[in-house]
Amino acid sequence: MTKEQIAQVAHEVNKAYCQAIGDYSQVSWADAPQWQKDSAISGVNFHLENPDKGPEDAHAEWARYKIAEGWSYGPEKDVFKKQHPALTEYSKLPTEIKAKDYFFRQIVHSLKKFL
Repeated sequence: MTKEQIAQVAHEVNKAYCQAIGDYSQVSWADAPQWQKDSAISGVNFHLENPDKGPEDAHAEWARYKIAEGWSYGPEKDVFKKQHPALTEYSKLPTEIKAKDYFFRQIVHSLKKFL
């Protein structure tokens, strides 16, 4: 298993979770643009390099990554404007959005032994 494969699993779980809560905006890994794959791989690297960091830390790292890529806060996700509603403080996120950080972290830690 590679880091990219772990990122793919995390991405697909996130897609399934989003659909379960009524968000059908996520595409499959095969159809995802490279910037989205790179973001997921960056998240995998963060958890592998920082095994004791929690979901709040991962969200902060994700936000730093997105901002460095030119993204900013926006009320709705807009890939053309590079705006995302989760680009805010972790404490301000709804519980169902915070859950995605928990899932992602758990997937990386569950699969890292297969690297």
